[in-house]
Amino acid sequence: MKICCAGEVMVEMAADTTDRRYLRGMAGDSFNTAVYLARAGLAVSYLTRLGDDPFSDEMVAFLRREGIDDRCVERCPGRLPGLYTISNDADGERRFHYWRDTAPVRSLFAREPQLPDELDLFYLTGITLAVTRDHLEQLLALLDRLRDGGCRVAFDPNYRPALWDDAEQARRHCQALLARCDIALPTLDDDVALWSVRDVQDCHEFYAGHGIAEIVVKGPALTAYAWGGGDTAQRRAQALPAVDTTGAGDSFNAGYLAARLGGANLAAALAAGQDLAADVVQHRGAILPPQHSVEGTV
Repeated sequence: MKICCAGEVMVEMAADTTDRRYLRGMAGDSFNTAVYLARAGLAVSYLTRLGDDPFSDEMVAFLRREGIDDRCVERCPGRLPGLYTISNDADGERRFHYWRDTAPVRSLFAREPQLPDELDLFYLTGITLAVTRDHLEQLLALLDRLRDGGCRVAFDPNYRPALWDDAEQARRHCQALLARCDIALPTLDDDVALWSVRDVQDCHEFYAGHGIAEIVVKGPALTAYAWGGGDTAQRRAQALPAVDTTGAGDSFNAGYLAARLGGANLAAALAAGQDLAADVVQHRGAILPPQHSVEGTV
């Protein structure tokens, strides 16, 4: 089973509330998912563009330590990756500030990337779509070629209004991509803002109307819902105190997809996603320390 995740890696500065210092790491929504998929034992490659600076060197070294194929990483001389900061409230809810306007990932699909042969799954997000939006037609052509070759496309819409000129621009880009999507992993709150859906069922019907075969909605009250293959499931996660909710959705997606690719049914996959996300929010930053493993396929 071969997976390619596409998107950005940024320098992450997570506030340490004890002494007002920042803890430096690295993260990015599809990057976080790639890490957790690799920790589940899957063959994962990561598609991005980085600079030739020491931070980019650390990112490539991190990918290699995690067992992620970095041959799809293009290094761009004289460029720097994006950076973001995290601040958290008393409940662990996060607030981000970004510096990414000139990051090399913005030209990720300016020309056709070199991907591994015989991919089974290509994963991207609404953030990937937003930061590469100037090259939408090239991305859509790539997805068409991948699907013609039997590769499925998984998409988390992950709507972030600040990344788009306006909501209508985001809707146009997402609509084009949904027609090429096999698995959708939306969050209800995002879709209320983007598509004006009313509830979980409305959200499901919206994606089903685009012909998407498998739909997973991260809903309110820590409850997730899934439809696929004629089956349905829903599961409410246990409420736990959170230190930092950064990466919760990304890790849920990884846990769910790893379980499904390993043959799990919808209910078991929801549990795997929620269990991983519950672990992630107990730690500061998007990526757990390396000793944490993920229930997966091997």
